[in-house]
Amino acid sequence: MTAPEVTFEREGRAGFITLNRPETLNALTLGMIRHIHRMLARWADDPAVARVAIRANGTRAFCAGGDVRALHGPGLARSPEFAEFYREEYRLNTFIKRYPKPFVALVDGLVMGGGVGVSLHGSHRVAGDRMVFAMPETGIGLFPDVGTTHLLSRLPGEIGLYLGLTGARVEARDALWSGIATHFVPSRKFPALAAALASADDVDRCLGDFAEDPGPGPLSQRRATIDRLFASPTLRDLLSGLARDSDGFATVAHAELQTKSPTSLAITFHQLKNGRALSFEEAIAQEFRIVCRIPLGQDFFEGIRAIVIDKDKAPRWQPATLEEVSPEMIDRYFAPLAAELDLDNLASAAAG
Repeated sequence: MTAPEVTFEREGRAGFITLNRPETLNALTLGMIRHIHRMLARWADDPAVARVAIRANGTRAFCAGGDVRALHGPGLARSPEFAEFYREEYRLNTFIKRYPKPFVALVDGLVMGGGVGVSLHGSHRVAGDRMVFAMPETGIGLFPDVGTTHLLSRLPGEIGLYLGLTGARVEARDALWSGIATHFVPSRKFPALAAALASADDVDRCLGDFAEDPGPGPLSQRRATIDRLFASPTLRDLLSGLARDSDGFATVAHAELQTKSPTSLAITFHQLKNGRALSFEEAIAQEFRIVCRIPLGQDFFEGIRAIVIDKDKAPRWQPATLEEVSPEMIDRYFAPLAAELDLDNLASAAAG
């Protein structure tokens, strides 16, 4: 018998969501998205459920993202199924952001892409020892989505732009420092914390009893350097500055950016530079505009081929250089859609 992709349990006063595809690093499927949304809507109206927590089976990953391999075919065929996946995913992300009860994410292992969307917009975000956050989408011809326009643009200084462009990984200590996480709890204490959440009268007090100070991480110590290197008014200026800078960190960052899709870099620079002025709802609606245009290009499909399917790690981007990416090309990704993302009646739609 095949195990369910996601499970739901009521324990005391808490509803627990458990991602259950450890063999795929808990990659999200459309079925998982629908099940989670439906149960969250039900628990929102259940007075016996005082709070919700989301966790994952396996030690390698909380959730390494959406199942992009499954999206490759529909996207290449320009099937409505491609946009439908993102429409439902982004509606779930928004429902979590708006959730009327405490939403506690117990995050250990890799959390990337779609995994960020179902965890790090919650009211309480607990990082375990093994937590590693990243949004590596520019390396597969995409862009940081699932509401991270809002999340990344509000990190200290230029940290969010650096993470969005490079896809650099952030360990638990820096997740706490930057505000990506709200608490740090050693991984070995997660089972006890879950049990306590089931019976606690107050979520904040419960988390405070378990939380520890992990100390400073490497990202916090590079803040000044990142702010200096990533504060450029244009992406071309940023890359030129990195190329000229004698700091070894700049050299590494520049080399990393040379491997990314030029179109994805230009989209990401634009979205994050302007993201701080947008509400969460405005930001994720903008992301839906962008993602609906992704099948009109070829970089996403080439990125999935190179990284996920053939695994040769040698994508052939088109356009191949930033100089070939015009402002008009990027503006088209941000233009209004005939059918915009509908963020009304999220609970009733999920229950239907």
